[in-house]
Amino acid sequence: MSENEHRYFTLDVFTKELFAGNQLAVVLDCDDLSDEQMQKIAREFNFSETVFVCSPENKAHSASLRIFTPAYELPFAGHPTVGTAVLLGLLRFPHLETEQNCVMLMEEKVGRIRAKVKLYSGRLGKAVFEVPQISKPLSSVKLGSKDEIAAALGLHIKDIGFENHVPTAYSAGVPFAMVPIRNLDAMKRARPVMPSWSTAFGAHDHNDAFLYTRETTCHASSFHARMFAPGMGIVEDPATGSAAAAFAGVICQFDKPGQGTHRYSIEQGFEMGRPSIIELELDVAEGRLSSVRVGGRTVLVSEGKLYI
Repeated sequence: MSENEHRYFTLDVFTKELFAGNQLAVVLDCDDLSDEQMQKIAREFNFSETVFVCSPENKAHSASLRIFTPAYELPFAGHPTVGTAVLLGLLRFPHLETEQNCVMLMEEKVGRIRAKVKLYSGRLGKAVFEVPQISKPLSSVKLGSKDEIAAALGLHIKDIGFENHVPTAYSAGVPFAMVPIRNLDAMKRARPVMPSWSTAFGAHDHNDAFLYTRETTCHASSFHARMFAPGMGIVEDPATGSAAAAFAGVICQFDKPGQGTHRYSIEQGFEMGRPSIIELELDVAEGRLSSVRVGGRTVLVSEGKLYI
């Protein structure tokens, strides 16, 4: 391979079907790329995230990952972690004839991430990773009133909240405003209203809103979600693993699950025509989150070369 060629792949993440889930581009052998070049490439792909695979600092690890949205770099993101883990597994076992299990240790800016990978074929796999930071409430993030949040989403104040759930802010590496929505009808009507956005969610880069409701499209799902991130250059994201990781804190705060392991299925992207299923698993010990795992399936879509 010449110095100005970089092999890349595109994948659909949190789905087992082509052209569903969340699109991801992964560029290999990126040690020679500058931050500016990575940002330009991410803008060129214009997916919600693009991953640049670099040599790990620790040679025992699988890779170091740099993750960029079209607007800036992220310290951590869920669907890039899942998708890249599956891709690295497929590259490790290029002539797969039976199902194969493996483990990937990946370095991201948020820390080391361990992912268990199961490969089903030469193009389909599943990854489940341990979230490196436990979800925490963000008292420093000041959200607007219910009226202001409703206005920023094109909704009525009665559409905000259900049961004991109220808007909060949580982070498991990336901060999100967590907005409970009354039902699926209100969820379908939601849209970002930019003149009101910073009033409701703050005038900072990470003023992203994760909307959720207990009413679902699929019988097996636990929650239905949407995520708007205009500050990232993403109007709407079809599947947001980092938000699901942070959402574990919301579940613990409002639903108060008991001691032990709890599993949830989060559906997202349905309004965009890119249905996605995110698997969330959390452990509760002594009334608090002790660990969180996020996972889902990934299908390989394409590969090619970048000339830089």
